[in-house]
Amino acid sequence: MRVLVVVASRHGATGEIGDAVAEVLRERGHEVVRTSPSDVESLKGVDAVVLGSAIYMSQWLEPARDLVVRLGPELHGLPVWMFSSGPVGPQERPAPATTRIHALLEQVEPLDYQVFSGAVDRSVLNLRERSIVRMVGAPEGDYRDWDAVRAWARAIADTLDAVA
Repeated sequence: MRVLVVVASRHGATGEIGDAVAEVLRERGHEVVRTSPSDVESLKGVDAVVLGSAIYMSQWLEPARDLVVRLGPELHGLPVWMFSSGPVGPQERPAPATTRIHALLEQVEPLDYQVFSGAVDRSVLNLRERSIVRMVGAPEGDYRDWDAVRAWARAIADTLDAVA
């Protein structure tokens, strides 16, 4: 199956989650295109979509939100999986979807939605971002759970394999 993995990432950490998902899907024999939301003009020829975004200020990045607005009816007609990345720190379970993200989920109605812990590298943040990180007390570090990301990607592949 042809799978489009679309990820909005400000500094690359969320993009790396998308890369890991794409890698697992390729290993399972699917044709995968990994891209950014602003590069997607149509979903013609796509069999399934994995759509993810970093969370900033309790919402998805604008390019991902815009993609849902632009291509909502097309997304609604495909198998879609969605994920967020953004909570950081040593936590057992990432925060649930915020009200703003919940509206996107209702519009797309994905087969599954996951929230993965993110990463913060203060050296790549601008002054405003560093201020926000300091204000919310987000610790620096990489808290992404790669085993959980790959397990989720394998579950997506299992579903795709069942309908192929």
